[in-house]
Amino acid sequence: MTTTSTEEQWDAIVVGGGLGGLTCAAYLAAAGRRVLVLEQHDWAGGNSHVFRRRRAYEFDVGVHYLGDCGPDGVIPAILSGLGAGDRVRFRELDPGCFDHIVIPGLTLDVPADWDAYLTRLERILPGDAEGLRTFTGICRAVGGEQRWALFTDAELPEIAAGTPHVRAWGRRPLSELFDHCGLSVRARTVLAAQSPNYGMSPDVATVATHAMVTDHYLRGAYVPVGGGQMLAATLIEVLEAHGGELRTRSRVTSIDVVERTATGVHLADGTSLTAPLVISGADYRRTVLDLVGAEHFGSRIVRTTREATMGLPFATVYVALDRPLARRAEANIWWYDHEDIGELYRGLLAGEQPDDVRFLFISLASLKEPGGRHLCPPGHANFQLMTMCPPGYRHWGVERGPAEGGRYRRESAYLAEKRRFTDAVLRAGEQVLGPFRDSITHLELATPLTQERYTLSTGGSPFGLATWGATGARPDTVTGVKGLYVVGQSTRYGSGITGVMVSGIACAARILGRPLLSEAHAGAVLGDPGRLPERVAGWDPLAVSRGAARRTARGLAKVD
Repeated sequence: MTTTSTEEQWDAIVVGGGLGGLTCAAYLAAAGRRVLVLEQHDWAGGNSHVFRRRRAYEFDVGVHYLGDCGPDGVIPAILSGLGAGDRVRFRELDPGCFDHIVIPGLTLDVPADWDAYLTRLERILPGDAEGLRTFTGICRAVGGEQRWALFTDAELPEIAAGTPHVRAWGRRPLSELFDHCGLSVRARTVLAAQSPNYGMSPDVATVATHAMVTDHYLRGAYVPVGGGQMLAATLIEVLEAHGGELRTRSRVTSIDVVERTATGVHLADGTSLTAPLVISGADYRRTVLDLVGAEHFGSRIVRTTREATMGLPFATVYVALDRPLARRAEANIWWYDHEDIGELYRGLLAGEQPDDVRFLFISLASLKEPGGRHLCPPGHANFQLMTMCPPGYRHWGVERGPAEGGRYRRESAYLAEKRRFTDAVLRAGEQVLGPFRDSITHLELATPLTQERYTLSTGGSPFGLATWGATGARPDTVTGVKGLYVVGQSTRYGSGITGVMVSGIACAARILGRPLLSEAHAGAVLGDPGRLPERVAGWDPLAVSRGAARRTARGLAKVD
């Protein structure tokens, strides 16, 4: 039975409560629109959300560090434009070394400075010095031009004139720049060591993608004090304070389109809601092919979307210890057991899940925010061991993913592979951090199927589209269907927390006809900070992220 709500009047409905959808919703609400956000999970936040275990530990799913969060930064500007700039504090990681790269026979401490970065690269790779200077010069210029283009309110001809390096190199594969600079295999591996930040090999990732991410972090690496859920909770406070609403446990099963015009949505419980604007923060492929339907799009978009590939998925082992780590440096660790990153990607893309884990990204959460209220008890440790996985489900012992109704959580083959894979990750982790298994108090593996179950992302990738037609092409926020917009990881604004938040403000800017990001960066405030609620003792960002109707619902784990 379908129930159509005739009493509710919404100016916009946002599908999905990730940071892209929440940013767009918050700006539309601050501009006076009545906005409803529908999220299928228990709380909103997407890849920024946290989860709690044993009433003692809190783990961040996707916010391991953020770039460019100083006073002039991108995310602070987005929050400030909503009148919420003082509600999230950012702690800067050690600017002398925020990332520690390890390959056999070579280490690099990555500093938050382009000049120092080049100096350290030349010191450890003297035979590549000339090529390194060319490479960093191009990437620095491309990254700087892209950032300028984000904040400017200039017209397209002026933007084109001001971004010559982007036009020359932006859409070319990163491997082509490596070749142009004549770099050795070891140099390519060091330079691309952080490429799992965007989930693509140098043959697939563009220079624009690599330069944008590298420049982003070299402007300073930060963590939000209180964890990633602080971002979602703050956006939700803005949304609700300006008359909008978040409904969790509300899965959208279709976006309604009549005569190439979006008219509303249908929910899994049979409810039908109408609005002249629908903004989908859901997985782009599922939005086009499943929620809306191929028949409502042009043949080129449908073909390109069907043939698109996704960024590689991740598996994460969440670890808690009843003692501190021997390591005291807060920097993330990028560890490789070999010096050819191309070999790693070729194996993954060929579908190989090797017996031994050959790459790890290690995020030391309890060192990044010492004394963090929710992370772990005093004297304990909280960290994550992450590695990329090949696409697909077969190597996990299942045929279909959870978004398509596939059952996997209790399948014997899946459980056996989880045990084997967890052990392989721990072996690699102990190579880097030293022995720690005898001190483990909590251990949990999240596979790509876990990611798909909670976010409904195609293949369980947290990065969105890797390829979509021509090299470097990605969808914009407009879709060709009147009243239908998209935000999130697959848009041209890039993946990662900052990319999706930029997609959200860019979408709101398109709808409102205002250069919101440049206005916010210049100091304009669209929201009313006087409407925002006081954060009283015991304020919990996870509870806020349930939405007002479910804020006091039972079942939310406490860690205080």
